[in-house]
Amino acid sequence: MSNEHAPLLTYGLFNMVGETGAPGSGSADSAPTAASTRSLNTFFGVVVPTVLSMFSIVLFLRTGFVIGHAGLLQALIMLGVAYVIISLTILSICAISTNGAVQGGGAYFMISRSLGPEFGGSIGLMFYLANVCACGVYVLGLVEAILDVFGQAEGSSLSESMQVLPQGYWYRVLYASAVLLLCLLVCLVGSHIYSRAAFLILVVVTISLLSIVISPLALGPRSFIISHQGESNSTLVYNATYTGFSRTTLRNNLGTGYSLDYSTNTVMTFATVFAVMFNGCTGIMAGANMSGELKNPSESIPKGTIIAVLYTFFIYLLLFVLISSTCDRVLLIQDYGFFQRINIWPPFVTIGVYCTSLSAAMSSLIGASRILHALALDQLFGLPLAPATITSTSGNPWMSVVYTWALVQCVVFAGQLNSITSLVTVFYLLAYAAVDLACLALEWASAPNFRPTFQFFSWHTCLLGIMGCVVMMFVINPVYSSASIALLLLLLVFIHYRAPTSSWGYISQALIFHQVRKYLLMLDVRKDHVKFWRPQVLLMVANPRSSCQLITFVNQLKKGGLFVLGHVQLGDLDTLPSDPIQPQYNFWLSLVDKLGVKAFVDLTLSVSVRQGTQHLLRITGLGGMKPNTLVLGFYDNCVPDDYFLQDPAFCEGVAGPGGSRGDNFGVDLPSLQAHFPPVRSSESPRWLSPEEYVGIISDAIKMGKNVCLGRCFFQLEGGRTGASPTASGAERTIDVWPLNLLRPENSGYVDVCSLFLLQMACVLNMASGWRRARLRIFLCVEAESGDQGWMAKEETLRDLLGKLRIRASIKIVGWDAVVRQYRPGGGAGGERRAGTPGGGDVGEGELGGWARQAPGVSEEYLSSVNALVMEHSAQAAVRFLYLPRPPAGSNQSQKYLSQLEVITNGLGPTLLIHGLTPVTCTEL
Repeated sequence: MSNEHAPLLTYGLFNMVGETGAPGSGSADSAPTAASTRSLNTFFGVVVPTVLSMFSIVLFLRTGFVIGHAGLLQALIMLGVAYVIISLTILSICAISTNGAVQGGGAYFMISRSLGPEFGGSIGLMFYLANVCACGVYVLGLVEAILDVFGQAEGSSLSESMQVLPQGYWYRVLYASAVLLLCLLVCLVGSHIYSRAAFLILVVVTISLLSIVISPLALGPRSFIISHQGESNSTLVYNATYTGFSRTTLRNNLGTGYSLDYSTNTVMTFATVFAVMFNGCTGIMAGANMSGELKNPSESIPKGTIIAVLYTFFIYLLLFVLISSTCDRVLLIQDYGFFQRINIWPPFVTIGVYCTSLSAAMSSLIGASRILHALALDQLFGLPLAPATITSTSGNPWMSVVYTWALVQCVVFAGQLNSITSLVTVFYLLAYAAVDLACLALEWASAPNFRPTFQFFSWHTCLLGIMGCVVMMFVINPVYSSASIALLLLLLVFIHYRAPTSSWGYISQALIFHQVRKYLLMLDVRKDHVKFWRPQVLLMVANPRSSCQLITFVNQLKKGGLFVLGHVQLGDLDTLPSDPIQPQYNFWLSLVDKLGVKAFVDLTLSVSVRQGTQHLLRITGLGGMKPNTLVLGFYDNCVPDDYFLQDPAFCEGVAGPGGSRGDNFGVDLPSLQAHFPPVRSSESPRWLSPEEYVGIISDAIKMGKNVCLGRCFFQLEGGRTGASPTASGAERTIDVWPLNLLRPENSGYVDVCSLFLLQMACVLNMASGWRRARLRIFLCVEAESGDQGWMAKEETLRDLLGKLRIRASIKIVGWDAVVRQYRPGGGAGGERRAGTPGGGDVGEGELGGWARQAPGVSEEYLSSVNALVMEHSAQAAVRFLYLPRPPAGSNQSQKYLSQLEVITNGLGPTLLIHGLTPVTCTEL
């Protein structure tokens, strides 16, 4: 296995030592600061901010709104659905947060380190926007509460001495801006001020809640007159009643009563009311967002979040039943601040509203700024967020606080709380679904290092959480939901193509590994069928500098099959201090990325190239996915060209196809060029002898592998990286000579090897960039002999092409003059045996024929064959020739190679093929 998987396998270890995932030195620099600011325990760091965020403005100013419109029964359903969704998400949060050390960034940190930079960055930004919008909601709610007490009645003079604040849209924006500025000042000083005051705020809020619960026992029934400014400056007056505990009131409040909302002048529905109510449940990650300040986040986040959620659920349930039994529907719908009217001392409620709203606003502002700071440290969005990395000497990310404040300032221009609650709810639901997805992916990937100490979850709870969040998103607002998902996908694509460096591990790799292993086990070689055969290629590469064109060509020839680049490094592990192969994998993988081919890499160390190739042929691949074809470069004395110096994509300073000078694993272009040695010069010794090269071919055939030898592919058009392979595509031709030119007596065209040539040419013709090329098949005949049997051969071949659905033209070539020079066995005037169909790969003639006859083939005959092919295929883009079986004795290896060299001399890109596998099928 290559070392590219190391970051994933050591995920827990990286977390344990405090790695934050920021590239470069950002992680190391921030670690001491993070450690020095960890001072909060479970209660103050998680329970208090979570409770205050969940209570927020909804508890005091929207509980009656929910009961009045939805009724008690539907309100309880809403409460149940909301808490089921957040409970399922909490299980996922607890699982992820107990699977290693959690750094600053809260939910973003957990999602990004679980799902990788693409999902982590996009979901993190969406969660950041949710916190920004939530902060705006809390600020607007606080302004609403202030105006309920101190605001002038619109359209009238002052009615009470306390009502001194003028109202209107711009006034509300002004007041919200002032409140937001106060929050900014507190957050700029530091979160420690908020954490110190949070407990006191919680005490005040608890006292306010107690006063609400106790008031029905001390107050009797009473009536109220409520007025609102209607359309055309008309005043709408309502008579509302507080009945105290009454069965009649409870019965009347059981059913629904959706009506006009006086603040937005729109008729409420289940979706809009649920959106408002769900905002009271969106603070479950307030404690997780403080992960950078927690002493022990892995312990505090699960424990504190569960305690806070149970407490808030009990309070909401108690208040729902209480107000349904004591207040009529008119009071609940027409007065958001009715708790003040029915309290033994109204300032209790006023103080509670102000405290909880201000606290929730500051909590969201602090939490959002921490998320933004973590995003900036991870450099996922580049320069726009770079200033957000700036911190004070105490570690407070003040610049990210300013960024967040500016965005919240834009949100308060909405002016009304109810108008943006749907958007906030959709953003939060999307973030919760992402947390569930992160936990589900880790569970499904079965990664050994995913072993959280919190065990009360399963993939079922994660999946239900995702489904619940997505369904409720579209129930609340289909438009916002669709737009948010579209934004999420755009962010995901943006981060993916930016390809930021990450050492966090990619959950996609774990999931792919899990599924590939499963499907490889299902890929049974005993069920292979010729109808579904495809090339699975092992291409042996000595030096990529001289082989890039052949690599890209074979990539087009694989037809969706396995493609492996093999390389043998000479050496003996016994004499080496360490394995020299492992450090090379990243360079080869970067080369694959640079060339844009879909290939694997398999390297080995061996005392000889032949032995190493045997190893790779045996062990490359898994199960039914193993190479069936070996491809080698041609063995001749030509000095190879350096492809790295010819292609601009490999020149230093020029970006490759992906637009990047490097890749995600730290291998840049200069390093890639320096790793691979210069090409062999004319004076350099050969690492491979002719006997060893021919022995490799023999070994592959003995092992049942098809063999292809590629010659002169450096001349292939469109071979450069990024060059279009379709250049002059209409004029290109693919020529096939399906005849053993060293044994012309076997002139049949239906043996296994000939059919393999046809199949490979057809596969190339189906590849992108070669579909417009013309496929030509050459039929060599002896026209001067007077024998008209060649016409039957042509008809047989044409019929065969029709059955095989191969679109090709047949070219008749007379080669009487060539055949007359053929003298098998070297004897003058030797008699040529009559060929039999299929004789090329069966019987004694194939197994021993070359050793008995081919060595005697004259130079004149070989030159004539070369001239014949040159005459008819000189303009072809690529040629497919029949590769004879190599000789049995090693003493004939040099002559075998010399004969192949003479036949292919000057032809241009040529592929010599010896096929052993039946690959064609005429049946459906």
